[in-house]
Amino acid sequence: MARLRERGAPGLGANRALGGVGLGLRWDFLEELLSGPECEVAFFEVSPENYLGRGGYYPSALERVAERYPIVTHGLTLSIGAVDEPDPAYLEALKGELERLDPPWHSDHLCFSSAGARVLHELLPLKFSAENVRRVAERAERVQELLERPFAIENITYYVHPGKPEMSELQFLQSVLASTSAGLLLDVNNVYVNARNHGFDPYAFIAGLPLERVLEIHVAGHRTLDSGLLLDTHGQAVADEVLTLLEWTIERAGPVPVLLERDHDVPPLSELLAEVAVLRDLQARALGRHGERHAKSA
Repeated sequence: MARLRERGAPGLGANRALGGVGLGLRWDFLEELLSGPECEVAFFEVSPENYLGRGGYYPSALERVAERYPIVTHGLTLSIGAVDEPDPAYLEALKGELERLDPPWHSDHLCFSSAGARVLHELLPLKFSAENVRRVAERAERVQELLERPFAIENITYYVHPGKPEMSELQFLQSVLASTSAGLLLDVNNVYVNARNHGFDPYAFIAGLPLERVLEIHVAGHRTLDSGLLLDTHGQAVADEVLTLLEWTIERAGPVPVLLERDHDVPPLSELLAEVAVLRDLQARALGRHGERHAKSA
């Protein structure tokens, strides 16, 4: 893993350990969060792109949040699998923002989201090929070195294969992780959605991953169309089937921080905090069984 930053003044999140259950920070409830009492959220996750180059209220508000809660960052536009290299100006700006916030790691998606200089504003799937394994793994190493902190890659949802795959999604993800020291941001909802849409066992998929490489787990809601297709919308509460899969995963992965995402139809903060509480209880149960499993094998 890339080492954490050792030089210069500490960032806002310096010396804060990350654990428990966090929540994606959204502008919909930002003012309520800042004006109210401290809530039971272990950390907040932000997308740096929403703050880069922006002055005034929002960067200032983020600083106020970071004074009260640990912060972790999750990128949207790295486009690690694109043919062209990531924009050096973007990477330098990102590094500056991470030095300011000092998250324990940074993550982005296993996808491409740009074509040349054009940003596509979509997280598009890569062909499951050896060429893309090499490209992603090499870039992950360089990004990790540049940012001077651990970097993690998130598995995405996809609805079509971009060309005839040379391997399965699981084999592709396994190969990427075997070729880089970067970690994995495991999105359990994405695994479930892909499993339903493409016909594989989500439990076998997760069991085939190197769970010791997981730095963070995501969950979110999805919607089922009349056709039976599942859409990863981040606009609903987490489905019961995903909660069951999450609990099974935590029992095997151990004390990995869990993040609740909600990007559309964002409910009041009180409802989100109730969902966080459900996840916190689920995590506690799963970690209890995780401890029992290790005690039996000791």
